[in-house]
Amino acid sequence: MATKVKKATRLSPFRLATLLRQEKDPNAALSLFLSPPQPFPYSYQCYDLLLTKLAYSRLFPPLEQILDRLRADERVTPKEPLFCHIISSYARGRLPSRAHDLFLLIPSFRCSRTVKSFNSLLDAYLRCGNLEAFESLWHNAGSYGVYPDACSYNIYMRAVCLSGSVSRAWELFDEMPTRGISPTVVTFGTLIAILCDNLMLREALSLKERMLTLYNVKPNVVIYITLIKALCKSGELSKAFKLKEEILLHKDLELNSFIYTTLIRALFSSGQKGEVTVLLEEMKANRITPDNATFNSMIAGFCEDEKNFNAAFEVLNEMQRNGCKPDLISYNTIINGFCKVARWRDAQDLFEDMPRRGCKPDIVTYRILFDAICNCKEFKEVVVLLDEMVSKGYTPSLYGTKKFLEGIMGRYDGLFVESFMCQFMKLNRLEVNSWEKVVSRLRV
Repeated sequence: MATKVKKATRLSPFRLATLLRQEKDPNAALSLFLSPPQPFPYSYQCYDLLLTKLAYSRLFPPLEQILDRLRADERVTPKEPLFCHIISSYARGRLPSRAHDLFLLIPSFRCSRTVKSFNSLLDAYLRCGNLEAFESLWHNAGSYGVYPDACSYNIYMRAVCLSGSVSRAWELFDEMPTRGISPTVVTFGTLIAILCDNLMLREALSLKERMLTLYNVKPNVVIYITLIKALCKSGELSKAFKLKEEILLHKDLELNSFIYTTLIRALFSSGQKGEVTVLLEEMKANRITPDNATFNSMIAGFCEDEKNFNAAFEVLNEMQRNGCKPDLISYNTIINGFCKVARWRDAQDLFEDMPRRGCKPDIVTYRILFDAICNCKEFKEVVVLLDEMVSKGYTPSLYGTKKFLEGIMGRYDGLFVESFMCQFMKLNRLEVNSWEKVVSRLRV
């Protein structure tokens, strides 16, 4: 024991910081931090490393104990980014009140509070959906000695997205220059996204042009993606393709697989399947590798728009040839496509073959198949599938439960129906109105 203490006394703050950086387990890092004989001259780096690990792991009780120790340690002057990080962790843990408390305490740590921590708290309120506290913080910024910057306005615009108030977004945008704040590319991207969400595509495209001519801010790829996605959704493919060509003209912008994936899905939806091959060839020429999302968009097109399941299976094979492993989205899309045209046996065959193909069905797969077999009134098959679902910890959707109970009433005796009612009640899969409806019919 004496040897351990002797070794511990030789532990320097620099050595402790090195060990803390190497330690992946936050609890072990905490024990390591507390291991030297006290008092120990902890460096700011030691505090920063440990608090960052605890915050990332959302271990808030020990985090707050170390924060108290840091506040009392007058030798150390913390830096504001540490508090910004902890405030963000409180937001991820849905603890906005603790984030607010820490924001108020920052000066007591011998650290100046600036717009950076203010923005972190704004973002925390937004993430937690606490818009009332968000508004209060915004209007009282001056009392905390801070004033909103471009980042603050960008966060506020994201909050406006939740309400869909285009007029309020424009007000914020127009207010920025009056406060001497220049809009950033993020500002324009957020406002363009709001306009697209409200189907104001003409205004969104106009703003994209004005941001360069009037504000000397170049659109980034995110803005182009937002516009292309919105144009495809509204069926304005020619404008979407024009934007794609525009990207090619800018050396500082790069096309990516997401843009091509969006365009491919739009071509299927508009009945222009033949143009997909051209896009795939263009991707190859531009050295852009199709990813799972690209192939899945083609699978969705063949299943949902073309009803060509052979072609969908060929895409599965093409995925594997290109080094992409078909995922749950791939299989669920095909199974759902089969089910929509009442080909539940084909869907079931693929469902049963999924494990062999290296992809296990999930709750979505089971529910798609359960609902489809109920719709086809093959209730004996449904019972078998239900047993398998329950054994794996899955349950039908409320819609599926309702369809199943309505389907077996009149076909089977009351005891059979009641047994499933009890089972669904235990699984919390029975709505009150469905339960009352079944009981009333059983009593007739």
